[in-house]
Amino acid sequence: MPAPDSFVSPASQVTVKTVFTVCFTVLAVAALVYFLLNTRVSVVLTLGAVMVAIALNHAVEALTRRGLRRSLAIAAVLLALVAVGVGLGLLLIPPAIAQGRALVAEAPALWEKVQHTRFFLAFDERFDVQAQLRQGREAATGAINPVLTAVGGVLSALGGLITLLFLTIFILIFGPGLVAALLAETGPASRPRYERIVASIYRSVGGYLGGLLGICSVNAMLTTAFLAITRMPFFLPLAILSGASSLIPYAGPLVVGSMISVLALITGGIWKALATAIYFVLYGQLEGNVLGPLVYRRTAHVNPLLTILSILFLAEFMGIAGAVIAVPIAAAAQIVARELLAMRREQFVPRSANS
Repeated sequence: MPAPDSFVSPASQVTVKTVFTVCFTVLAVAALVYFLLNTRVSVVLTLGAVMVAIALNHAVEALTRRGLRRSLAIAAVLLALVAVGVGLGLLLIPPAIAQGRALVAEAPALWEKVQHTRFFLAFDERFDVQAQLRQGREAATGAINPVLTAVGGVLSALGGLITLLFLTIFILIFGPGLVAALLAETGPASRPRYERIVASIYRSVGGYLGGLLGICSVNAMLTTAFLAITRMPFFLPLAILSGASSLIPYAGPLVVGSMISVLALITGGIWKALATAIYFVLYGQLEGNVLGPLVYRRTAHVNPLLTILSILFLAEFMGIAGAVIAVPIAAAAQIVARELLAMRREQFVPRSANS
C-alpha cells in the first residue's frame, strides 16, 4: 500500500487568466445593462431610426437600380415621404383636431355617464375606484401645472421626431458604408455567414415594416368607414388611433377596440356598443388570420408566442416604443440564434464523422 505522501493532487484547471476573464465578462455585461437602462430614450431613437432607414432603403435601392445616383435617390424618397405626410396632414389633421377638441370638451359629461352605469357601480363597490381616483387628484394638486407638463411633453416629442429624422438621414447616407466596412474586417471564412445574417435581417425587417404599414392603413380605413356609418362621434381621431394600434401586434387592436366599444356604449347605447364590439372582433379575425400571417410569418418568421413575449418585455423596458420595435428585434435575434446553432452543428458533424 503506497504511503500517503505518494499521492499527488491534480493541478488546478482554473488559472488566474480564466478568473480575470470571467470577472471582466461579468463586469462588462453589468456595465452594458446599466448603460442601456440609463440611455433608453437614445436606444429607442436609434433603433427606430434604423428601422425607418431600412424601410426607406428598399425604395432607395429600387431607384438606384434604375440608374439614379444614391444621393439623389435618398433625396427623392425623403421628399416623397414629406409630401405624403403633408398631404395626409392637411387632409386629416384639421378635422381630427376639431373632433379631438370636442371629445376633450365632452369628457367630463362622458365620465359622469360612466359613473352611473351598472358595471362601474359594481366595480366601484368591489375595488373602491372613486376613492383611489380622489387620492390621485389630491396628490396631483401640488404637482407642476398640467399645462406646463403638456407643453413639455409636446416639445419633447417634437425634439424626438427631429432627432429621428436626422438619424434616419445619416443612416441612409453612411449606414451601408459602415456595414460594408465592418463586414470587411471579418475573416474570409466567416464573412459569407455574417453577410447572410445581415441580408436576412435586412429583408425581414424591411418586409415586416412595409407589411405593417399596410395593416395600419387597412385598419384605419375600415374603422373610419364603420364608425362613420354608425354615426359614432369623434370617429376620425378614434379611427386614426385604431390604425396606429396595429403597430403593436395582437395586443394593440384588442385594447383600442375595447376602449372604442365602451365609448360607443356611453354615447350610443347597448346596441351600438354591441355592433362596435362585433366589428372589432371580426376585424381582429381578419388581421390575426389573414393580414398578420402575411406579414409576421412570411417576413419576420416569428412565432406568435414569441411575438407576445417580446412585446411584453420590451414594453416594460422601453414603453410603447419598445412594443412597436419588439417584433423586428425578435426576428433579428431569431436569425442570429439560428445561424449560431447552424455553426455549432457544422462544428459537431466533423467530430462525429472522425470518431
